[in-house]
Amino acid sequence: MLPYRRARVLAVALLAALLGALLPVGTAHAADRSVQGGRLDWGIKSSFQKYVTGPIANGNFRLTAGAATVGDSLFRFHSAKGAYDPETGAFEAAFTGGVQFTGHTKPDGSNELELALSRPTVKISGGAGTLHVDMVSKARGSGKVTTMTQVAFASLNLSGIDMRGGGSPVALNNVPATLTAQGAAAFAGFYTEGTPLDPISLSADVAAGAPEQGQDKGQEQAKPEKSAESPAADKPAEKAEKAEKSGDKAEKKAAPVRDAVVDWGVRRTFREYVTGSIAQGEWTLAEGAQDGGALFRFPKGKGTYDAGKQSLKASFAGSVRFTGEHLDLTLDKVTTEVKGGKGTLSADVVSEGETRKAVPLVTFTAKDFAPKDGLASLTEAPATLTEGGAKAFGSMYKAGTAMDPVSLAVAVDDKAALPALPDLGSDVGPTPTPSATESEPAADAAPAADSSESSSLTWVYVAIGLGVLAAAGIALVLVRRRRTAQN
Repeated sequence: MLPYRRARVLAVALLAALLGALLPVGTAHAADRSVQGGRLDWGIKSSFQKYVTGPIANGNFRLTAGAATVGDSLFRFHSAKGAYDPETGAFEAAFTGGVQFTGHTKPDGSNELELALSRPTVKISGGAGTLHVDMVSKARGSGKVTTMTQVAFASLNLSGIDMRGGGSPVALNNVPATLTAQGAAAFAGFYTEGTPLDPISLSADVAAGAPEQGQDKGQEQAKPEKSAESPAADKPAEKAEKAEKSGDKAEKKAAPVRDAVVDWGVRRTFREYVTGSIAQGEWTLAEGAQDGGALFRFPKGKGTYDAGKQSLKASFAGSVRFTGEHLDLTLDKVTTEVKGGKGTLSADVVSEGETRKAVPLVTFTAKDFAPKDGLASLTEAPATLTEGGAKAFGSMYKAGTAMDPVSLAVAVDDKAALPALPDLGSDVGPTPTPSATESEPAADAAPAADSSESSSLTWVYVAIGLGVLAAAGIALVLVRRRRTAQN
């Protein structure tokens, strides 16, 4: 019996060695990776959208904080931030943007229907998923307004999806969503618990590794240093003010613009018309213009800014061209002028083979345009279509029509940072829903290793493992034969 026990101990030891060989140091526990950028597309509930904008509620919706519309009845939320653990599949991503629904307007101008959803956050753990949102809702009948933060609004059906071992970006398509009890209460009683909602799709960029806590603290501690230097950032403005006080009305009053951007989405319904079933078209950006989802950014502003008068005259790079059925419209050489608390956005308009120079398209409010920390800015200033703008859009809209708001940022100091565009993450196409086979990682895969290196190591570990198993098997067979001979 003794030789057999020794062999069994040897076999156990060899198997333990095998497991150790197949789990290299550093791969057993993969560190969480930070989510930095991405978007979530979700229609909330398309039938609710139709009800709000239909003849009964006769209402509308308004996008906030850079949210956009995309595709058929989808809202796009942006700038994902969170964490992902490829070993366990735990995932959390909070997105920016919101949508406000209003309807059933009373004679006094108030609305019986008011519902706002913002900051959707997807949380996945242990194979279960939940969508959380901030909500402001008005109850039907009583009119009581309730504000809630990060309500567990919808349950996500992740059956057949293995979140482990993913790379970047992490993508989910058309994940079924169902209203929770908390969501039903927050939805002001429009729907009951268990009601199917529109499915969600998301794409989130994942960094190679989450920053260490010490690094985060160091970055946070670095922020006050910036603000400590901010008085120097206002030197151009101070010079302009001193020049004005001294009665010097020469060029010293106007400081040169270091850099500037203007953000404008033209009009949401126009963008939807361009890409919709009627025009079946698209837009193309050129000469440096950027797409921010709900807006177009025209960068590299040049011109002059007067801090005393809070006035600006600047030109920007970039162009946008809208094409489709019976549609070909280009806006180029965008300029803005701000004076006396009002602003005008103009552009060269190319349509039907004709070019019209410097057409005033919209006017916008420009209150409090004084510099702060070297940056003069306006955020989502309400804009109205001009007579020239109405002609530019082929009389599709009348003069005075509300257009998308204008955001403007002007750096009058080299250290001033321009606001970032909404981060939509990597530009990925439709991704099939991952299956267990596609998303399940190999047991010996090293998350941070190069793919070729990881592949080579895998074969080494497999070879070692097979050798250990063979040795263990031979030992057990020899002992059993000896026992048989002795008996």
